[in-house]
Amino acid sequence: MQLSFPLLSALIWFPIIGAIFIFIAGGDKAPSRAKWLALGISLLCLLLCIPLWQYFDQQTAQFQFVEDHPWFEALHIRYSLGVDGFAVPLIILTCLFTPLVVISAWQVIKERVAHYMAAFLIMQGLMCGVFAAMDAILFYVFWEAMLVPMFLIIGIWGGPNRVYATIKFFLYTFLGSVFLLVSLIYLHLQARDAGVAHAFDIGAFQQLPLSLTAQKWILVAFLLAFAVKIPMVPVHTWLPDAHVEAPTGGSVVLAAILLKMGAYGFLRFILPIVPDAAREWQLIIIGASLVAVVYIGLVAIVQKDMKKLIAYSSVAHMGFVTLGIFMAFSLINFNSKEVAAMGMQGAYVQMISHGFISGALFLCVGVLYDRVHSREIADYGGVVNTMPIFASFFVLFGLANAGLPGTSGFVGEFFVILSAFQANPWYAFFASATLILGAAYTLWMIKRVVFGEVANEHVGALKDVSMREISFLAILAFLVLLFGLWPAPLVDVTQTSINGLLEHIGKPKY
Repeated sequence: MQLSFPLLSALIWFPIIGAIFIFIAGGDKAPSRAKWLALGISLLCLLLCIPLWQYFDQQTAQFQFVEDHPWFEALHIRYSLGVDGFAVPLIILTCLFTPLVVISAWQVIKERVAHYMAAFLIMQGLMCGVFAAMDAILFYVFWEAMLVPMFLIIGIWGGPNRVYATIKFFLYTFLGSVFLLVSLIYLHLQARDAGVAHAFDIGAFQQLPLSLTAQKWILVAFLLAFAVKIPMVPVHTWLPDAHVEAPTGGSVVLAAILLKMGAYGFLRFILPIVPDAAREWQLIIIGASLVAVVYIGLVAIVQKDMKKLIAYSSVAHMGFVTLGIFMAFSLINFNSKEVAAMGMQGAYVQMISHGFISGALFLCVGVLYDRVHSREIADYGGVVNTMPIFASFFVLFGLANAGLPGTSGFVGEFFVILSAFQANPWYAFFASATLILGAAYTLWMIKRVVFGEVANEHVGALKDVSMREISFLAILAFLVLLFGLWPAPLVDVTQTSINGLLEHIGKPKY
């Protein structure tokens, strides 16, 4: 789809320019103005997603809304943007959460308000750039630059151990990305030798014939970058620390958007560029995914901190995503492309659903923390007696996290488990354990926090959620129920892209 208006550039640069304007308009000398400007800019970006969805053609797997301009011509690097069925929902998800984060921080952030709002706007633009980039170096620039605002958000507004958590987060993700850059340069040289004019084009990389040995080395490099971001076991240990120390808004964006970048890298780079190596190593990745589902679920049960419990829950649920993606190779070998497509659909729906649910749970924890200044489960009990409206939201999101039918948390897991039976019954057996473990750690937390008698005077003095807090919780509750009862929009927008990817990975490249 071509538009005369550069829609993707607007989604990337408008929030970044808006962040600069917030400083020009007064910065921290006018915190109220900074809040309203941030809210207005983020809402305008959300409105720009309407034509992105409306004019996106779901019947083609080709990139749409393409923008292509010279950048560094001597190095064959171009400012090239475009979206397909994998990118559009993630861009919309990114633009949805920024205004919710702004509203959630309205009365909570007291210091450096303008810097806080600007950091999230800049991060929104950079994340949209990751999902829209068609040039590999442009992708890498956005991928790395996005670390800076998140580094500052955790490092400035985070908890007591924020410096440790920030450095750990940065080192894990940055070091993994160094190997990504090396692999992109190698692919560029191969494309240049093959006579490709735009030798950093991601689409050109996907068409390159590569030996199995070369594919395996590239796969290792890609895994070091993308597996850390998801994060997969055993490179997941940075996530709980980052979540615990991050402010509420940082935890929300980290869980709802940043983790999805790793899975997006699997779909955009690993499967189409090195499919033969991925097929060779599928059992290793499936094994790591099942370990995440089962072992990390057990780890979550014993957590005493609500944020850390939800963080480990995210690792377990993202294991479903990688499981659904890599089972496709086994199913294609059995000539079950329709079942493979269903598993991949389940993985993608799980990505989006996890964004809604985990973001909502972190916002709920933030609501409690703003009142009691504690995330420890033991410091609560009987919250339903003093905060019945909040308790209703918290229970809904907890049940969705446990995969209750009728919520978005059920749809993706059901698709993946159903397709797992066709690939290998043992995959389905271990994957199904998440339904039990998810219910165990989530409902155990809710039981201790929400139900029972009022545990202490702090809980007895709690006031229920305000209209401001109801607004962002109600929006997410609506989306959790909407896509739980009607997942068709997510399934339809990705169907053609998934079919095209399965067709591509079914053919050897060497």
